[in-house]
Amino acid sequence: MRRVLLLSLMLTGLLAGCAGGPPEPARPAPAALPPAEGNQRLAGVCPETVVIQDVWEPDANQAAEYQLIGPGYTIDADHKRVSGPLVVGGKDTGVKVEVRSGGAAIGFGTVPAQMYLDRSITLGSVHGDLAIATSANQPVTAVVAPLNKSPMSLMWDPATHPDWRGVADIGRSGAKVVVAKDSFYAPLLVAKGLIKADQVDTGYTGAPARFVADPSIAQQGYPTSEPYIYEHEVPSWGKPVSYQLLADVGYNIYPQGLSVRTGDLESLSGCLARLVPIIQRAQVDYLNNSGPTNELLVEVVNRYNSGWTYSRGVADYAAKMLRDLRIVTNDRGGALGGMDPARVQSMIDTMAPVLTRTGATVKPGLRAADVATNRFIDPAIRLSH
Repeated sequence: MRRVLLLSLMLTGLLAGCAGGPPEPARPAPAALPPAEGNQRLAGVCPETVVIQDVWEPDANQAAEYQLIGPGYTIDADHKRVSGPLVVGGKDTGVKVEVRSGGAAIGFGTVPAQMYLDRSITLGSVHGDLAIATSANQPVTAVVAPLNKSPMSLMWDPATHPDWRGVADIGRSGAKVVVAKDSFYAPLLVAKGLIKADQVDTGYTGAPARFVADPSIAQQGYPTSEPYIYEHEVPSWGKPVSYQLLADVGYNIYPQGLSVRTGDLESLSGCLARLVPIIQRAQVDYLNNSGPTNELLVEVVNRYNSGWTYSRGVADYAAKMLRDLRIVTNDRGGALGGMDPARVQSMIDTMAPVLTRTGATVKPGLRAADVATNRFIDPAIRLSH
């Protein structure tokens, strides 16, 4: 959705489903990992394999999940999954982790829908606005938020629009705003009066061709990828772009919160009490030393060969921007991965009417505790900026 033509990805996904063949053989670890101890030991408490369903293709926005994967991992290119021992600080927790790609791998469906279709999924990566939109029929509750704010932005060509400083300037200009179909943030920007409804163009495909051919437009993008890609990996462009984070203009969701089916919250509580702090620690460890996980991300993408591409240059740039833009940072309560209940409620109050107008069925009387909980967060795990 960010970089590669969606139709190409969809076709690739369909072809991959017919490919068959066994997954890549498991790689033996160079040496037996020392066992984790105490509350970091998950054997007997968590499922034998903790399955995490991603929202999209592998990239640094999902790095905390890939940071959990230890040596001896297996890449299943046919099913777009990678699995291995679930580790923390180089120690084996006694269970496995399996990270599954979204996008074409799940027919471009939503993560909540996939979670209710496949009960083997332990955690799903769910945007806060989607959790609100599915709250009536496919309720999920976020238990940790590796990203503190959305990396979604609107981007533009600073040479064509030297007077633009942000989304409000785009709105005043009347320029087309090219976004993905069914995005929830576009109706929000319209409702807030930042852009006009007739500016919204839902023809975004992820390919750079339209932006290159017509730099008068504004376009959705991720500052963890597009600025680097357009300047260094799109020869027909080869120069900087400007952008503003939508989080800075009221799109205050917690993105990609790792969530459980709400009805499973209690049955998984023993596991989550140990697993959530490990996920918090994984995100901190990634930001402090992103190289090994970035290598894994690039390897996985290359092995999947799905049409999605991801270079080491993009991955390293993304790790820096996650920190510099405070997309990953400690929440208001102090912990990395925590979710401020007041902010979640504000998100519900803001987004529920917008989502209802788009046809979503929001649970009546939805409250912050329905879609997010800090019950399992370790307040001592923080990122030092």
